[in-house]
This record gives sequence, structure tokens and C-alpha cells, in this order.
Amino acid sequence: MNTQRSPWYWVPTLYFAEGIPYFVVNNISTIMFKKMGMGNADMALLTSLLYLPWLIKPFWSPFVDIIRSKRWWVLLCEVAMILLFALTSITLPRSCGSDPGIFTLTLVFFWITAFVSATHDIAADGFYMLGLTGKQQSVFVGIRSTFYRISNLFVQGALVVLAGVLENRYSDIPLSWRLTLGVVAGVWTLITLYHFWAMPRPEADVPRSGKNAAGIVRDFGRSFATFFSKPLVWVGIAVMLLYRLPEAFALKIVPAFLVDPADAGGMGLSTVNYGLINNTVGVVGIVLGGILGGIAISRAGLKKSLWPMAMALALPCAVYLWMSLYQAMPLWLVGTCIFIEQFGYGYGFTAYMLYMIYISDGEFKTSHYSICTAFMAASMMLPGMVAGFLQESMGYPLYFGFVMLCCIGSVIAVMLARRGIPSDFGRK
Repeated sequence: MNTQRSPWYWVPTLYFAEGIPYFVVNNISTIMFKKMGMGNADMALLTSLLYLPWLIKPFWSPFVDIIRSKRWWVLLCEVAMILLFALTSITLPRSCGSDPGIFTLTLVFFWITAFVSATHDIAADGFYMLGLTGKQQSVFVGIRSTFYRISNLFVQGALVVLAGVLENRYSDIPLSWRLTLGVVAGVWTLITLYHFWAMPRPEADVPRSGKNAAGIVRDFGRSFATFFSKPLVWVGIAVMLLYRLPEAFALKIVPAFLVDPADAGGMGLSTVNYGLINNTVGVVGIVLGGILGGIAISRAGLKKSLWPMAMALALPCAVYLWMSLYQAMPLWLVGTCIFIEQFGYGYGFTAYMLYMIYISDGEFKTSHYSICTAFMAASMMLPGMVAGFLQESMGYPLYFGFVMLCCIGSVIAVMLARRGIPSDFGRK
């Protein structure tokens, strides 16, 4: 039985895989629905509601803790998502308004994919904490963050470029996205087959207790009770809700801003150029930011790293305010702005992930971490639901000015977080 396989074999691919369905459901859907004729308000509302499975996943996370192993859950979810991506590609309608029944079916498959992906997240994050020592978790937090974000850039970069190329070749936007989602199913198949071989079988990866109903209910209640009885837990919740506030308001609107024509206040990027920028300078920025973020925390600790990382995450949103004011700029300058924003995100998000690990420490690590990621989902979902309506009423420049004001939330989050973190937490 393989219990000692190096984390380098499976941590990068596990978190690359974890990100793909999340970003397909929550991010690529925004550009896809936008290209298929949906307005910003409806697009932001519907795609933000797709966060819901990640918000409520703590209610079934104890079952992942109790029934079978985390490895078993990871592989089961990956097999299920192969089928779901294939079905979604088949059911995609001609346009968002052409056939409401078929479009509703597409949303249903997105919802099911979201629920399976949320379950995969629970199992993968639990497997990470069971398969690595505490020191290894600190070392690999930057690696897992980097590959998770690379999956975002793969989805919004390579896959969007592919959709754009197919769109230009066939002059058929729905067909281009059907074929692209079919490619996602193929890539996911390869990842799943690799994980059957690469994922180790840690001795600690066993069901927590028996499968009887009384034991499940008891452990379910204990997992919640022990989380909300942690010292400074309400401070932790506030930090998780506020740290990413500027990004939360920008996330659903930025893709629409980049592809909207100039007369609508956008940058007018083609689908191909949008994907190319994300897949080149965006990849470089996110990789450098994630790696340097992991190194910085391992040397200085999380507490000292919070201020620079929070500012790195929040302040680069200013590039979109500047772009919305000037609009006409060469592609290389657009790419530079996106590089700055992606680098800041990669650097700043590292602290957020390690903070959630800090909050989750103790009994029921898997369940507690899933509760933390539920608050992370809420921090994205709630602002995203109203983002489109605010942008349509304000216009892009005023809206991105409002996003910058949300940096106050990041400042409050850091002031709260520093109260409870040991000075050496996260340091090698």
C-alpha cells in the first residue's frame, strides 16, 4: 500500500483539478453567458447564485469525514464530473433567450456540477491535511494556491482562447462553447486517471466513526459546535468575509468590462485576446505572486505578512478604474494591467488560505475547513449578486471607484486577524 508518495506527485494536480469545475461554473459561465447575449445584471445574479453549493457544503461535509476515505470521495467526484461536463456541453442552448427550457437544463447541470465540485473540495482539502505534516502544509500552501489559480487561468485563458478560435472558425458562438466544454470533459478524464495512480493512501485517511445514523448526527453536531466554540471565531468569520471584499465586487464585472465594446464603456477585447492575455501575462503574474507569497510567509510568518498581502490583493483593482477612464490603450498595456492585478491576487490570496488552515486547526479539520470555505463562498456570492445591478446603474468608471472604497474592508480584516495569530504561525 502506497503511503509515502511525494506530495509533488499529487498536490499540484489535485489543486489544479479542484479549481477547474469551480472556475468553469463561477467564472467561465460569466464570459459564456455574456457572449451569448445576457446583460450584466442577470449574468452576475445567476452566476453568483451558483456559489450556493460552496456556501452550504458544511451541512454535508461531516458525511465526507465519516463515510469512506477522503481518497475515495475525491475519485468518486472526479468520475462524476466527467459525465457532468459532457452533459453540459450537449445541453447548451443556441442563446440564453432562445429556448428557456434548454437554458434551464443547462443551469441545472451547472448546479449539479457545483454540488459535486463542492464535495470534491471537502475531500481534497481534508486529504491535504491528512496526507501532509504540519511543516509540509506550510511549505505547500503556496504551491496549492498557485496551481489552484493556474487552473483559473487555464479555464479563463486556454479554454477561452479555444472558444474564441472556434467562434472565428465556425461563426457560431454556442457551438464554440459546446466544443470547449467537451474539451473540459476530456482533460478531466486524464486528470482522474492520473489520480487513481498518483494519490497516496495515508494511514490517517480512514472514516472517523461508524456509519450508523446516530453517530453521523452526533459527529455532525460536534463539528459545528466545536467550530463555533473556537476562541475568536467571530473575528475569524469577519476576516473571511471582509478580506476579499474589493475582489468580490470586481470578479463578476471584470470579464464583462474587458469584452464589452467601447461604446458600452468596455475595452472591446475579442474572445481570443481576452483568453490570450489571461493565459500568458496572467499566468506569469499569478505564478510569481503565489510562489513569492508562500516564500514570504514561510520566512516571516502569517502575522507579519498580512498587511502587505492584503494590500497586494486589494489595491491592484485600481488598474480597472484607470482602464475604464481611458479605455483606448494598446493590447500590451492592457496585458500589463492584468499582470499587476493577477500578481497581487496570487500574492495576497496565499495569506487568506493559510488563515483558513489556522482557523480550522484541531478536531474535525476537514469539516472546519469546509465551514471556512463556506464563508469564503459567501464573501464572493453576496457582493456578486448585486454587482451587475450596481454596475449597470453606475457605469464602469464610477463602479470601479466604488470597488476601491471596498479596500476599507480589507484593512478592517487585517486589523482583526492580527489579534489572534501567533507570531510564528506559518514560519518554517
